Amino acid sequence: MESLLLRSQNKVRLVSLDFQRFLIDQIRWEERMIGILGARGAGKTTLLLQHLKKDLPMDGTAMYASLDDFYFSDHRLFDFAEEFNLKGGRYLLLDEIHKYPSWSRELKLIYDNLPELKIVFTSSSILEIYKGESDLSRRLVTYLLPELSFREFIQLESGQVFQSVKLQDLLKSHVEFTSDILSELKPIPLFQNYLHYGAYPYFKEGVESFPEKFQKTLQLTLEVDINAVENMDFEMIFKLKKLINLISTSVPFTPNVSELARKSGISRPSLLRALDLLDRARIIQNLHKVNSGIGALTKPEKIYLNNPSLFYALAGSSAQIGTIRETFFANQSAVVSKVNLAEKGDFILDEKWVFEVGGRNKNQSQIQGIPDSYLVKNDIEIGVGNIIPLWLFGFLY
Repeated sequence: MESLLLRSQNKVRLVSLDFQRFLIDQIRWEERMIGILGARGAGKTTLLLQHLKKDLPMDGTAMYASLDDFYFSDHRLFDFAEEFNLKGGRYLLLDEIHKYPSWSRELKLIYDNLPELKIVFTSSSILEIYKGESDLSRRLVTYLLPELSFREFIQLESGQVFQSVKLQDLLKSHVEFTSDILSELKPIPLFQNYLHYGAYPYFKEGVESFPEKFQKTLQLTLEVDINAVENMDFEMIFKLKKLINLISTSVPFTPNVSELARKSGISRPSLLRALDLLDRARIIQNLHKVNSGIGALTKPEKIYLNNPSLFYALAGSSAQIGTIRETFFANQSAVVSKVNLAEKGDFILDEKWVFEVGGRNKNQSQIQGIPDSYLVKNDIEIGVGNIIPLWLFGFLY
């Protein structure tokens, strides 16, 4: 255990507090057991270490440990937590819990038998926390750490800090919010950069190498994270890669499940499960109309890739700007609202507000006469009335 504690202290010492994800201030850290889910590369590990560094005592009572450490190959998680607790430990931060086979059973044992110990753990967004072999539903509070918002990208890229805005306030007062932001920066150039590479914090390691690093991240998501949760063989993982490639060259589209199954080599029932899995892995977005039914075996009515950076990394020069706009809008809005496909227009949020997304020359013909409808335009700095600049939806979180 001493070696783990030394590694924990070293990682905490090295982590920077200069930039912190929005979620760090929204988590109720006083809860006894907290789960933080998110895609690989979103910043979950950094968030844990920053919480330890700025909020917890550095006297040995708080500790970080990654469950892919060799230590856990011959030590039970519960035994480790019990020993830590006996030595005065009070805060245990566990990274990548999905890589430990009996995670749900032993987390339940820790919760039930070590009441003085607070647990925070991270996991891939693929993990279905409440479907583990032990019931954690009454013991656990979960949060999702999404990809960077455009607002966070601006802070990480330029150091300029802006407050997020609630959707209702954005719709009502977007001109005022936009004017305040425009007094401090020109958003369009930054927005173009964000679309190309700004969804994941590791773009700071080098913009030129971002596509290559993303490809490696995606490969690890499929071969390590999905495999750890779903125990898939390499043949199925290969078929998932083929499916992602098919989707990336066609989105957005209404899937013909039989045709997609034939081209990917995945059976029809397995294909619907695969689409649900890729959605939970935050590789694609499966969208449905209101009241159409949502589930692992329900065919999505339209499929997008998860975010524009993913689209550019996979599709490269074939990425279509119209698709990029819609992908961005759906990705950012889904963090704070329920996103469905609209009967008229492109999207409906929280079954109330209808949005048509397009370029600066887009007109309102497709939403004419629809109450609570808005035209969201790319390549404009400021809107008027029900016309809102697309980039402003990157300030929702």
